Amino acid sequence: MPSLQRLLKEPEFEVLGVVTQPDKPRGRGKQLTPSPIKQVALEHGFQVWQPARVKKDEQTLAELRSHQADAFVVVAYGQLLSQEILDMPRLGCINAHGSLLPQYRGAAPIQWSLYNGDPTTGITTMLMDIGMDTGPMLLKESISVGLLEDAVDVGAQLSEVSAGLLVETLQKLDRGLLKPIPQDDALASSARLITKSDFVVDWAKPAIALHNQVRAFVPNVVAQFREQPIKILKTVPLVQNCLNRLPTEFQPLVQTGSTLDTKEIGQIVYLAKPHGPVVQTGQGLILLQTVQLSGKRPQSGWDFVNGLRLQVGDFLNNGVPNPSIAKG
Repeated sequence: MPSLQRLLKEPEFEVLGVVTQPDKPRGRGKQLTPSPIKQVALEHGFQVWQPARVKKDEQTLAELRSHQADAFVVVAYGQLLSQEILDMPRLGCINAHGSLLPQYRGAAPIQWSLYNGDPTTGITTMLMDIGMDTGPMLLKESISVGLLEDAVDVGAQLSEVSAGLLVETLQKLDRGLLKPIPQDDALASSARLITKSDFVVDWAKPAIALHNQVRAFVPNVVAQFREQPIKILKTVPLVQNCLNRLPTEFQPLVQTGSTLDTKEIGQIVYLAKPHGPVVQTGQGLILLQTVQLSGKRPQSGWDFVNGLRLQVGDFLNNGVPNPSIAKG
């Protein structure tokens, strides 16, 4: 959305049309609902194409070719483009990818960067080729990632970075001021599709690994409590080597935890008012700041403590893949 809106504001660009995914059933009633991109496009009177498979839809291909566009701008489209499409625009197909390429090529770059605990990430604009995010790079911009920021937070920041970087990329490319830089395949890493098994909590993991899993795959990470599934939405790793990256309100909890005897994995070791329960992991403690019980709304960790009368010594168990929970 920010990329499209920014392109609309630039007087030297003319948006000729928008290709987006078909309308999808959403909400409890499963009514077909257009994407926000389609809604904005229709408000501005643009032509909108919604092919199920763009590279196989002959009518869409013919119409795209007829516009003789200078560039196709591709942002989180979710379909692979054929060589035929890549060759249509004068300047090529320009993609804004949510990583510092060649790191995290693939479908979920933001999520896997967070899962791995990277302190920085960014946007790379590139000329697309037939491979998966393998085209030559044009411009990059990086951002710092806070310890408590999740995929929603980082995605929102990167969407704004993408908007500005696309404008600069198109302007410089049109004026011959950019030299595409080939990617070094030896430095490449993959950002594979996320599966339901990635959502499952294993309390034997270190606290920082669990925290990174939660913030990467929010809102789908699942544990078990009293034989019921529970989503873990926000956590705080209470470990010494994260102390300087934590807000001041959580720093005393790290010291409190260091004075406690090590408990069993998955056990609640203390109740940190007004934040929530603190759980023993395979290495260090983790605070459950926001959770969601099955069929309920998200709630603070402290409301979770009070609502179910949690006590020190209670256990949370590992999660299990559960489609009804994982859909979010």
